[in-house]
Amino acid sequence: MSTATRRRVLPSVRRSITHKFAIGGHEGYLTVGLFDDDQPGEIFIKMSKEGSTLSGLIQGFCRAFSLALQFGLSAEEAVERFRGMRFEPSGPTNNPEIPEATSILDYVARYLELHFAHTARHAA
Repeated sequence: MSTATRRRVLPSVRRSITHKFAIGGHEGYLTVGLFDDDQPGEIFIKMSKEGSTLSGLIQGFCRAFSLALQFGLSAEEAVERFRGMRFEPSGPTNNPEIPEATSILDYVARYLELHFAHTARHAA
């Protein structure tokens, strides 16, 4: 018998962080919506000058990723699953904390690891 997990709903008015990044010359913005405990509850990625296919896939990933966070996926688990994924664009970044990324998803996972995964670990 399976137990349904409850979806944690973000507040109507929430804090967020928006981070401008570049990977291999491709610029984008990562916005992380936060729960009241400052843990990520949703993400949005907007890439500059990308085609509809890549934009659509990124939007789909963001929706699924956000729902996973709301249904209990921790930042640590997200990092484990998406860090190291390889596809274009990849290469050098404009972030000295993440000098190289193997994909947009790798970059997002490593950004979450730097800014959120340790928070949950230290709070426990």
